[in-house]
Amino acid sequence: MAAAEPGARKRRPKGHFAAAAGRAKRPRGGGGRQLEAGMRGILITCNMNERKCVGEAYSLLGEYGDLLYGPEQFSDHEERLSGSEKEEDEDDVEAALKKEVGQIRASTEQKLRRFQSVESGANNVVFIRTRGIEPENLVHHILKDMHTTKKKKTRVILRMLPISGTCKAFMEDMKKYAETFFEPWFKAPNKGTFQIVYKARNNSHMSREEVIKELAGIVGSLNPENKVDLNNPQYTIVVEIIKSVCCLSVVRDYVLFRKYNLQEVVKSNKDDIQQNPSSLTEEQNSKVVKPETEEEEKSSKEVKQENMNQGSMALQKKLLNSCHPFVEPASDI
Repeated sequence: MAAAEPGARKRRPKGHFAAAAGRAKRPRGGGGRQLEAGMRGILITCNMNERKCVGEAYSLLGEYGDLLYGPEQFSDHEERLSGSEKEEDEDDVEAALKKEVGQIRASTEQKLRRFQSVESGANNVVFIRTRGIEPENLVHHILKDMHTTKKKKTRVILRMLPISGTCKAFMEDMKKYAETFFEPWFKAPNKGTFQIVYKARNNSHMSREEVIKELAGIVGSLNPENKVDLNNPQYTIVVEIIKSVCCLSVVRDYVLFRKYNLQEVVKSNKDDIQQNPSSLTEEQNSKVVKPETEEEEKSSKEVKQENMNQGSMALQKKLLNSCHPFVEPASDI
């Protein structure tokens, strides 16, 4: 028996290593640690360094989260845990063990309640799940402060998009969800100019044209006075699809805050003047209308080109006009 051992190694089945590799790639932590329908949070793109991106996100969100909502409180919860431990003296060992495990889990969830990183399902994309806060208000406050102070606070974070709702990335699910989701901004008597920004990652079954057409139709049905404006809309509908999850949000100042890009929003140039000339004095306005140098003129043209969002936005305007006569694009001037 012992002599047969050296040559008795059994060969693994063909699929064994593939299955092991699949298990290794799964996110740790079980349920709730990967992006799924029903979550709210903040979608963050970065440049090849997701771990550092998560660290920057926690630091930035923690700083502004404490300013807007106050520091997180754990003391009351921990006191309840310590008090309940005294009641376990008379319980048997098994019951006490189960209770202790439950308390550890509850404590962990409590400490991660406000911000928690989950697997997004796409490279260079981080999703921070939020609880107890409004992602739109928090992200808008961050961008507004950085835009005003021009103080750079991140190195690897590129864009930071609030995600106020998620659903399954199938057309029928998206339509049903959007009918209710869009109401606070677009249902009569509310109205506003808007554009739709679409991005899909690791998903090939959704059609950009179909999504834009259907979502624009829902906005128009909520109030025919809602109009498309691809230059400087009041609201931008952000549609981010990752695998089988559709992330939705309606944000303000998308053009002013450079598509919610934290690297661009802190740059000092004349883009803001071009987008908000009404806030200037007459003397300042006259200088903006007639650039004095070729460099300024070139910068003005680049800003205008960027605001048109290149070919995809032109396609959006054409598609909306042909399919939905009640959605009229605003003037290009």
